[in-house]
Amino acid sequence: MDIGAAGLGVLLTAQDPEAEVLIQSDPTDNALAAIASILDQPEPEPETAAVEAKPIAPERTDADGYTKAGPGPMAAIRFKWTVRREDTGEYYVDEMIGENSQPVVSGPMSGDAAVRLVDDRADEARRRFEQLKSEMAGRAAAANLVRKDGGEM
Repeated sequence: MDIGAAGLGVLLTAQDPEAEVLIQSDPTDNALAAIASILDQPEPEPETAAVEAKPIAPERTDADGYTKAGPGPMAAIRFKWTVRREDTGEYYVDEMIGENSQPVVSGPMSGDAAVRLVDDRADEARRRFEQLKSEMAGRAAAANLVRKDGGEM
């Protein structure tokens, strides 16, 4: 006897009224669960860990080419900052979202100021990412609690 998905839902709700809550889940729950599963993947070690592991770091003689990338599961929406030096000796920071976007340029500035700007922007991006990640994890936990409790908090 083939009752189909709709027939199964009717059959389950007739046998157990609490089953209706499980069948009629909010599509937002599925989206939040998918995003949370992406964010739960282990992140690669931060770029600064390799620098901190060395007892004596060589001094940077030139900031040209200094690069950092922001956190996140998808390269298409990840920030990237790169310091570049112009022929005039002034430094600029190119800030991009993804790999094919037009950069937003900050500068001119000194090499040290450019490196500080990149470090500050990367730190702020990581802080905001961690905050968003914890908010989403909290919402996913609340959605799981609602499903387990039958819709009551």
